[in-house]
Amino acid sequence: MAETKRIIIAGAPASGKGTQCELIVEKFGVVHISTGDALRAEVKAETELGAKAKECMDAGALVPDDLIINIVKSRLAQEDCQTKGWLLDGFPRTGAQAAAMAESGIEATHFVLLEVPDDILVERCEGRRSDPETGKIYHLKFNPPPEDDEALMARLVHRSDDTAEAMGKRIGMYKDNVGSVIGNYEKICRRFDGTAGKGDIFAKVEAFLEGAPPPPPPPPPPRKTA
Repeated sequence: MAETKRIIIAGAPASGKGTQCELIVEKFGVVHISTGDALRAEVKAETELGAKAKECMDAGALVPDDLIINIVKSRLAQEDCQTKGWLLDGFPRTGAQAAAMAESGIEATHFVLLEVPDDILVERCEGRRSDPETGKIYHLKFNPPPEDDEALMARLVHRSDDTAEAMGKRIGMYKDNVGSVIGNYEKICRRFDGTAGKGDIFAKVEAFLEGAPPPPPPPPPPRKTA
C-alpha cells in the first residue's frame, strides 16, 4: 500500500496556493487543512483547545504557537487525514512553528514552495475582487468577472488588505520567515515558478508528489573564447 501523502504548501500572499491546493486535492484526494479552519472547528466543537483559543481571540490576542500546533496536531490525527493524507496550507509560517511541529511528531513527506516576484504579487492582489455570496475570487485582468452579470459586478468586494501598501507589509513578513521555515524541510522541498500557467505549475507539482526526480539544472552558458 502506498504511503499517504503529507504535504505542506507555502508561498507569499497571491502566489497561487489556493489554486494549486484545489488541483492537489482533486488529483490525490488528500484532506485540505488550513489553520484558520482547524481553529474555528475546535471553537465550534467547544473542545478544551477550542475554549483556550476562543479566550485568546475574545481578548484580541494572538493564539500562541503551542496552542495552534496542538490544534493542527489534533486535526491531522483525525481518521480522514490518517487514511487519505493531508495538505497543510500556509503553515508553519515561522521557523519556530516548524521546529515545534517536528517536536510534536508532525512530519510531512513533501514541501511545495511557490515563488513569484514581488511586483507580480502586488499586481495580482490589487486586481483581486471577491464575491461575498459564493466566495469566488476574480481578477480584473487575469480572471475577469462576467461584465454582463450586473448583480455580481455590484456586489464584488476589494479587500482592504489587497492594496499595494498592505501587500508590501505582508510580503515583507513572509520573506522575513520563509527561509527559516524552509531550513526545516530542505530535504523534502521543491521550488516552483509561480508565474507559469496554473496547469503548467500543477504538472510539475504532480510529478513531484508522485516521486519524479527533480529536473536537471540548466546547462552552463558557453565559455567565451578569446
